[in-house]
Amino acid sequence: MNIVPAPNPARVTVTAPARLHLGFLDLNGGLGRRFGGIGMAIAGLKTRVTVAASGHARLEGPDSERAGRHLEIMQRALGLKPAHHLTVEEVVPHHAGLGSGKQIALAVATGLRRLHRLPLDLPGGAGRLKRGARSGVGIGSFAHGGLLVDGGHGAMTSTPPIICRLPFPPDWRVLVVLDPGGEGVHGADEQAAFAALPPFSGDQAARLCRLVLMQALPGLADRDIAAFGAAIKELQAVLGDHYAPLQGGRRFASPAVAACLDRMDRAGAHGIGQSSWGPTGFAFAASPLEAERLAAMARRDEGSAGLDILLCAGLNHGAEIASAAAEAPRQQ
Repeated sequence: MNIVPAPNPARVTVTAPARLHLGFLDLNGGLGRRFGGIGMAIAGLKTRVTVAASGHARLEGPDSERAGRHLEIMQRALGLKPAHHLTVEEVVPHHAGLGSGKQIALAVATGLRRLHRLPLDLPGGAGRLKRGARSGVGIGSFAHGGLLVDGGHGAMTSTPPIICRLPFPPDWRVLVVLDPGGEGVHGADEQAAFAALPPFSGDQAARLCRLVLMQALPGLADRDIAAFGAAIKELQAVLGDHYAPLQGGRRFASPAVAACLDRMDRAGAHGIGQSSWGPTGFAFAASPLEAERLAAMARRDEGSAGLDILLCAGLNHGAEIASAAAEAPRQQ
């Protein structure tokens, strides 16, 4: 995290990046740990929250009702009076597979702690606000940015540990394909969805772990986008087929996003996939110019009408925390 301090802060602004979840590694759990995942922080889509001292409780901005619930929980947990002005200035689209719920929860918890000069505690805040039940990638993105792998849940795990972090190449780009008309599975429905999925074999899990450890991560370290993209594409294909019974028999939640990604894939994009339960899709390009070419091609297609195609860089730092001191009274 990037922290800009101020003496006796009167308000704290937390800016948290969106994250892409590129896939789980082990839905079998036969070795004693389940899930595990790979994902990354991206620039361009973010959540920004300001928490200020106030004489009374006040909420403002988009998604402020949800943010306010997080604030209430944290105030009680920390023994603080409910006298804060919470402003949500910007939010990541929610239920789109971009980690909006986790980022706004962590932003509120972090802003409140920083305002009152309390030690930051991301795992504790995530636990109190019921975030990180399956993936540690969102917490890792908030804390560190970059591309991350978490170690999943074991018998002693509260928050999945980050076991690998690599910087995302600054010249690579991510094409993020948003379907504003769709929503991914979330909340209680997500828990029910995992319970309804068929068994995932140990051989499948072993294949996904090998793809990440021996192809995706070395490809990233070597700046070999073809190797990295091939590994992510195969991982996504295996998981997409596994999730298909809950997605209308499809690998992707949104048929329009699927068609757009297929066109990008045939035009030379790398590593197409769906972030979490979607409907947001993604693909990778080796340069800004190549990303612009792919995006322009996709936007010209009639099938992409209604989709938002964004060009994003990877973000190699975590959330930004800026404190502002109270203004001194003016002399008359």
